[in-house]
Amino acid sequence: MNNPHTIIQKEEFKSSQNVRWCPGCGDHAILNSVQKAMAELNLKREEVVVVSGIGCSSRFTYYMNTFGFHTIHGRGSAIASGVKIANPDLKVWQITGDGDALAIGGNHFIHTIRRNIDLNIILFNNQIYGLTKGQFSPTSRRGFISKTSPFGTIEHPFRPGELAIGARGNFFARSMDRKPNLCTEIFKEAAQHKGTSIVEVLQNCVIYNDKTHEELTHKEEKHDRTIILKHGEPMIFGKNRDKGLILDGMQLKVVKIGENGLTESDLLVHDAECQDSTLHLKLANMEYPEFPVALGVIRKVKAPVYDQEVINQIERLQSTSTIKTFRDLAIEGDVWEVE
Repeated sequence: MNNPHTIIQKEEFKSSQNVRWCPGCGDHAILNSVQKAMAELNLKREEVVVVSGIGCSSRFTYYMNTFGFHTIHGRGSAIASGVKIANPDLKVWQITGDGDALAIGGNHFIHTIRRNIDLNIILFNNQIYGLTKGQFSPTSRRGFISKTSPFGTIEHPFRPGELAIGARGNFFARSMDRKPNLCTEIFKEAAQHKGTSIVEVLQNCVIYNDKTHEELTHKEEKHDRTIILKHGEPMIFGKNRDKGLILDGMQLKVVKIGENGLTESDLLVHDAECQDSTLHLKLANMEYPEFPVALGVIRKVKAPVYDQEVINQIERLQSTSTIKTFRDLAIEGDVWEVE
């Protein structure tokens, strides 16, 4: 961290490269939110590494005035893991998309989460392959018509939250490109979490899948179709703040405050830090129109962190090992010079 009295401006994290995303692309807002979060976290540029794979989102690396790797398709998690394990003091951010992370990169993605390496992974989800010109992706909705599914895809899409929590993830959050302030707050919380943090950002591709999240961003309806979860607070939503969530048996249920004697005290209170992932999974899987889509930090629990466990294991083995290294021999004076 920098000196706490030094004020870091987000412009310090902007590179000299021209941003080449399409005008109106949601990636612009996400980039701005990340740079703002890093400034507010008071990070040093030289301690940050941004890693990306392939896709429109993966151009992100060039636009950050930090260290970075633009790697190969789907392998961002593997490179980011290596960077963090080799130098645990670095702040490693992986930028990926629904195609890069969940198709060719799916194996690396789930095992990075399972291992709980201290990485911040931002997954741009626009439900399309943008860079390769509009093929359906692992998150495209069933029936979606694209260049590779002219009669509609017959596949069930992945739910990134379900996948992350199913891989024993300890941090999962969701935001939208239309909510840059929420993005910034979530990115800061993800950065401060020890272990793998997954932040899904619902993002719009104006060229190949425009308005894919419009039902959630519609000016007049968005407050009734999304819920921003905050740890320790009741699950309330709606334009008039008069709707909420309860458990009806084992199922989530949307209710209206004031009907049938229901009050705010009857609503579920969000506990992002609960070790049991049952309710987190239900919240992550909520879909409109049956439910509001959950935004905010859905799950944030403590667990052993892989890179720290590696260090602990090496130190433990070194302290009990009877094998002498060159350094040990040098200290003891038991070193021979070879001519």
